Amino acid sequence: MTKIFVIYTGGTIGMITDLSTGVLKPFTFEQIIENVPELRRMDYELTVHSFNPIIDSSDVTPEIWAVLAKLIEDNYDDHDGFLVLHGSDTMAFTASALSFMLDGLSKPVIFTGSQLPISEVRTDAKENFITALEIASAKLEDGRARVPEVCIYFENKLFRANRTFKYNSAKFEAFRSPNYPVLVEAGVHIKYNDAAILKSERTKLRVHTSVSSNIGVLKLYPGISPQIVDGVLNSDAEAIIMEAFGTGNTTTASWFLDRLRKAIQNGKIILDISQCKVGSVEMGRYTTSSELKNMGVINGYDMTFEAAVTKLMYLLGRNYPKDRLLRRLGTSIRGEFTKN
Repeated sequence: MTKIFVIYTGGTIGMITDLSTGVLKPFTFEQIIENVPELRRMDYELTVHSFNPIIDSSDVTPEIWAVLAKLIEDNYDDHDGFLVLHGSDTMAFTASALSFMLDGLSKPVIFTGSQLPISEVRTDAKENFITALEIASAKLEDGRARVPEVCIYFENKLFRANRTFKYNSAKFEAFRSPNYPVLVEAGVHIKYNDAAILKSERTKLRVHTSVSSNIGVLKLYPGISPQIVDGVLNSDAEAIIMEAFGTGNTTTASWFLDRLRKAIQNGKIILDISQCKVGSVEMGRYTTSSELKNMGVINGYDMTFEAAVTKLMYLLGRNYPKDRLLRRLGTSIRGEFTKN
């Protein structure tokens, strides 16, 4: 019998409407089972860990990521796969973080949730839950997990976690992964895109729970002032994510480039990602990005904002020497970006 470890952190999937107030409130995992009677017909042995109290995803912190990683580590050898029920608002951050923190992963860690509570008649929760379980239990002929990576399953599609972002709060199709193919599509049949799935490393799982949130974000816009730029670059942040235009471009104003150059000379790490959801940073394609490359800005290629945040937090938490950290930052270590 396939053994799946289910972690219930909270989120809409486990909510029920309080009839007296009309407000959504959490209910127990046992009540989730009651609302999905099909689970009793499935050949799985489920071990369930519920957070107490459960957590709204807006309140999830790096400390919670560490708890999740440790739960997976402690139960890794005794289970075939892991299913994490999580609120959708910050699911892409948590799942991306876990993709970096779980080094040497060879079993599925599938995140899912829902846009409507599982107790509603017209809900997406039941299908998400059941199909995520099926994917978490899927194996190849040689017994290896078919999807040995951290993923998000939502509305008939499985995505690589660190390639995914939430784009819609009103539709069941809440997540997208525009720069990387869908790993699994679930219709009448579950179709696996095996070529896009990370291969199992067959190594021992190594869990890294130390992360550093000492990062800043510089989102560019026309007319941004020197004072705003200084506020970010002169902060205590060790690393700055710069959300640039198009293929990684910035203003060519000397005051701006001089400030970036000085920040890097003073030890700041600056990672260049695009504000565009589709496409990639292409340093050197235009004059402005050539300047960035020459001064030492790191190319973020087609990383999502969520992956950029969590990768930086993970790498800073490893306390690498600066040169090694920069090499790792510019290298795809969990399939989080594609080089041009």
